[in-house]
Order: sequence, then structure tokens, then C-alpha cells
Amino acid sequence: MIKISLLTLGFFVLSVCTLLAQTQNVWKSLAEVSYKISEDQYGELYVPVFSANISKLEGKVVAADGYIIPFEGMFKPEHIILSSLPLAECFFCGSGGPETVMEVMLSSPIKYTSNRVKVRGKLTLNSKDPEKLMYILKDAVLVN
Repeated sequence: MIKISLLTLGFFVLSVCTLLAQTQNVWKSLAEVSYKISEDQYGELYVPVFSANISKLEGKVVAADGYIIPFEGMFKPEHIILSSLPLAECFFCGSGGPETVMEVMLSSPIKYTSNRVKVRGKLTLNSKDPEKLMYILKDAVLVN
């Protein structure tokens, strides 16, 4: 009986550690993306090719911390862009790549802040719609 309990406890601890690693280092995992060049009627497109580690995260609830990118007038407070980098370094304004930003669809609207925020939601990978970012968090909530 003790063997089964210790085995169950060990499995539980391993599961919790794996979940924490996924949520704490999600940006590091999401950086494991490469690109292939595709063409359409408008020219060349860089299509993301997700690593096995990224693909394992699809559909899972993950947490990401970062900075809200202020696209005033373009997005509602329940649809934000989150950057792992500060505004001056983000994908849109600085040196960050497309793997450093994600769209976040929040369950409840939030107010803009220049402080770092943390959100949690279900990760969706996008390699088909060039009008959207390649990482999308759905049903997200503000954690802090």
C-alpha cells in the first residue's frame, strides 16, 4: 500500500513540476519556432513551423507575463496584445521577433497599464491566418 502511495505522490509531484515549468517558461518554449517561406497573391509570407515542445502546449492552459501593447482604437480591453518585452523592445517597436507577442482574448475587460501583467488562458497556435498573431490565448483571465 505504501508503494502505491509513494508512486502516486511521485507522479503528482512530477505533474505539478511539469505544469509549473510550462507556465513559468512559456515564452522560452514559444521561442522554439522556425519559419518556412510561402507565397500568395501578395508576395512572400513567413509561415511559422512550431517545434514539438510548442505543439504540445496547444490547447493547454498556460500563463504568460508581459506588457500590454497599447493599440488604442484597434482592440477592445478584452482583446489585447501581450509582449514578453517592454514596449521599446517589442516586436512592433523594437528588436523582438514575432514569437515575443501573443493575442489575448480575455473573459473580462482590463484597463491598460504600463506595468507587467500576467494572464492565463488556453493556447492556440496559428499558422494559417496572416491577419492574426501566431500565438493566441483564449478564455484568458488576469492573474495579477
